[in-house]
Amino acid sequence: MQLSFLRPLLDRPGPWATVYFDPAKNDESGAKERELSIREICRTLEREGADEATVRAVRDTLTGLSPADAPSGQAVFAAGGEVVLSHRLSRRPQRETAYWTPLPRLTPLLELAGQDPVCLVAYIDRTGADFELRSAAGPQDSGHVEGQQRPVHRTASADWSERHFQLKVENTWERNAAEIAEALAAAYQESGADLVVLAGDPRERPAVHDKLPEAVRGVTVQTEHGGRAAGSASPAMEEAVERARQEFVHRRVEEALDRFRAGRVTTERPTDAVEGVPAVAEAAREHRIGTLLLRPDGPDLRREMWVGTGPDQVAVRRTDAQALGGSAPVSVRADDALLRSAAAASADVLVIPLDEVADDVPAGGLGALLRWTYEPSPA
Repeated sequence: MQLSFLRPLLDRPGPWATVYFDPAKNDESGAKERELSIREICRTLEREGADEATVRAVRDTLTGLSPADAPSGQAVFAAGGEVVLSHRLSRRPQRETAYWTPLPRLTPLLELAGQDPVCLVAYIDRTGADFELRSAAGPQDSGHVEGQQRPVHRTASADWSERHFQLKVENTWERNAAEIAEALAAAYQESGADLVVLAGDPRERPAVHDKLPEAVRGVTVQTEHGGRAAGSASPAMEEAVERARQEFVHRRVEEALDRFRAGRVTTERPTDAVEGVPAVAEAAREHRIGTLLLRPDGPDLRREMWVGTGPDQVAVRRTDAQALGGSAPVSVRADDALLRSAAAASADVLVIPLDEVADDVPAGGLGALLRWTYEPSPA
């Protein structure tokens, strides 16, 4: 999961109100539920010491939400009397929660926004393609491309002139496939998508796939369901996209764990993976985290850490934080501190599923794959 969307949270001083909210049902009883939930959330923030202006900003934002805006819920982050970030969830919270803490409470967001990769869907026919970006924020238009409109249809005649015409048709298909592939590759780069799904014409679709750059082709899957024509959307198409997203996540987790197992610290050689709060905190201070690994049930996520004003000012002991330049170190949860550091360093984050074997995951539930090889200090 990329954390670039969290950048608005990085440079603002706390404390922070963090709310995970479910807008409930879209009827009269649902409206009453929302009103009661908002009231209880605001009371919780007030009990924990939140200032009146920030509570009011949270209340106004939640009151303005509807089930249509956030069918699975919304995460709201507020500080200094204003809502700094409001992010749509892809999974409904089991219960609504509100926190008043020195740093934003981010770990629940990883589970509720999910590791759902951003998916670029290309709906293809023989004349062009429409692109749609699928993310936790919902589907959005991501452009289109139009190739040559004629000739695009074959004839059944064996006449020489008709065979010549059919050759021109196939040439048109090939040129259009190349144009679609070029536009799709550009849309993939611009959108920051994690994977691509090709849907549509059974002949043009594989031709586009073959013409994609190797890097894009490696994250592209095809489905026989759906297409560019109006009304071609179907449950089978949605299932195919969801399956592609889940398989992508599974592959990424497995690849990361394979690298982690191979790169764990040993006394014999350098490593490109670390685990445990002290080692991961050191990597965060030195901007070496490439991918932060978290297991939600890990005890280290709740360990105390100390932070200064900067995202890289993290330490296990208060005195270390002072030495790092933090004029007034603050006690926080380890997961919040390290997620903030990872976001500031443009690192990725992977949540390790609970069904992974405990011996094969980072000790304590926290680990990191590093951006460059680390030479362990001698004992």
